[in-house]
Amino acid sequence: MKNLFIFFQHIVPQHFLSRVVGRLASCKLSFVKNFLIKLFIKTYKVNMAEAEIKTAEEYSCFNDFFTRKLEVEVRPIESETYSIVCPVDGAVSAIGNIEVEQIFQAKGKSFSLPALLGGDQKLADSFHGGKFATLYLSPRDYHRIHMPLTGTLEEMIYIPGKLFSVNQTTAENIDELFARNERVVCIFKTTIGPMAVILVGAMIVASIETVWAGQVAPSKLTKHSERYQEHAPITIRRGEEMGRFKLGSTAIVLFPANVMSWETSLQTESTIQLGQKLGEIAPANTTQMTDSGPI
Repeated sequence: MKNLFIFFQHIVPQHFLSRVVGRLASCKLSFVKNFLIKLFIKTYKVNMAEAEIKTAEEYSCFNDFFTRKLEVEVRPIESETYSIVCPVDGAVSAIGNIEVEQIFQAKGKSFSLPALLGGDQKLADSFHGGKFATLYLSPRDYHRIHMPLTGTLEEMIYIPGKLFSVNQTTAENIDELFARNERVVCIFKTTIGPMAVILVGAMIVASIETVWAGQVAPSKLTKHSERYQEHAPITIRRGEEMGRFKLGSTAIVLFPANVMSWETSLQTESTIQLGQKLGEIAPANTTQMTDSGPI
């Protein structure tokens, strides 16, 4: 079954299938969207008690349900001053150090840091020897992405690619998975240096959106970059929403070397929720942060 699943992903028209599903997910016909939402809730055991809107009938379409807001205070943001918080609900696909420009994927597989960042070697150099966390969002999870640390947006890069599934089975069997899939790379300036939050597309992901640009993917199948000017800075505080997936996927967070450490209790397949402690700023960086702006 595993081999058949992988084979299917190679032969299926990934982008066409994803766009068809996207059209269906945006359908506002009551009998269609109500059926899809109720089926999804039942199949994946979605906890609607946490949602701000709790019934299928109140959503305008499946996409609105999938990107649903949660009740206030359902996901409290870790208040410890020097904590880095988890940006999503999900599970840890992999976490650790960036080794010689390689990021661990699964079971002996790794992928290239420069390739993940669209071939930008200068940008890759800023994360050389740093830290990475790959966080997988399952279908039942909350699908908005929030800021791990307060940051000012410097650049957003859209990188076209494949749309393989990003679950653990695929990660263990397809080389360079996260550097091959369609993705949006968001680079922020923080008090401890650059931070990358990378939103990775996947099979039947209808779109990727950010709070400052709206829908970014799908796009024309060419790489493009948008720089953001200092005279009109976009600063998003720790815990605030920065983007969302319309149907599942993965977020990857990158930090430079020697500025932070990951929470030691986290390991592959650990479940984690938005706002929980993902890591901590290194003590050597906390003193200079006191007068340098928000965390």
